[in-house]
Amino acid sequence: MEPSSQDAASELRRLRWQCRRGMLELDHLLSRFLDLGYADLDEGRRETFQRLLGEQDQRLSDWFMSRAPASDEALQDLVDHILDVVRAPAPGG
Repeated sequence: MEPSSQDAASELRRLRWQCRRGMLELDHLLSRFLDLGYADLDEGRRETFQRLLGEQDQRLSDWFMSRAPASDEALQDLVDHILDVVRAPAPGG
C-alpha cells in the first residue's frame, strides 16, 4: 500500500529533523542526501537510512570521512551511496 502524500510529507519532516546533527558537516551531508537521493531509495534502504540516523555523530563522521568502515555491510553500502549522490555534479553544471 502506497503512503499518502500527507504521510510522505510527514515522514520527510521527521527525517529532516533527524538529519540535524551536532556536526555541521553531517547536517549538510545528510540534508543534501534527503533532498537529492532519499526519494529514490527502496523500502529496505529507507529502513537502513533510518537506522543510520540512529548512530552517534562521531561514528557517522568516521564512516563518511573513511576513517573507519560502517558496522555492517548494509550501512556501509548506504554510506557509499550517500557520498556518491551528494558528490555527483549538478545536472547542467
